[in-house]
Amino acid sequence: MSAAGGNEKSAVKAPETGTVPKRDSAPKAYLGRRYHFSSSHRLHSDAYTEEQNRAVYGKCNNPHGHGHNYVVEVVLSGRVDEATGMVCDLGELDAFARKEILERFDHMHLNTLESFSKAVPTSENLCIEIYRIFKAGYTGAHLEHVRVLETNNNAFEYAGDGAAAE
Repeated sequence: MSAAGGNEKSAVKAPETGTVPKRDSAPKAYLGRRYHFSSSHRLHSDAYTEEQNRAVYGKCNNPHGHGHNYVVEVVLSGRVDEATGMVCDLGELDAFARKEILERFDHMHLNTLESFSKAVPTSENLCIEIYRIFKAGYTGAHLEHVRVLETNNNAFEYAGDGAAAE
């Protein structure tokens, strides 16, 4: 009770309605963005004989390769910007993906690319490579993971290996 006889409320003032939280207290949100490209590859390891390659990779070891219409989903996170209301600038994100992913992989035979000169171009390795590219070059938001859909039945996801060297 106050000296005037009424109940005193806490001294903490309620926030005004319609205000946007400051950057450090802004909510964290996740953004998933999808990109599409077509590529071909041949699953073949120089460590195996022709017979072993056929046994391990089956029809995917076709000497002429085979293709897929890939869907790549990149999931990013960050604090919601108080001015834009967004996690990141979608124009910048799309420009990065276009330059670094689509121009590099669309309508390419993956086996011919430098990034697969020492690795079998499986969709697992493609997913890891796309993650690596985003991790090294995109700074607009925090990269959570990359998901590559090779077919309706096959999807691959990579979120980093947790190594300090990443």
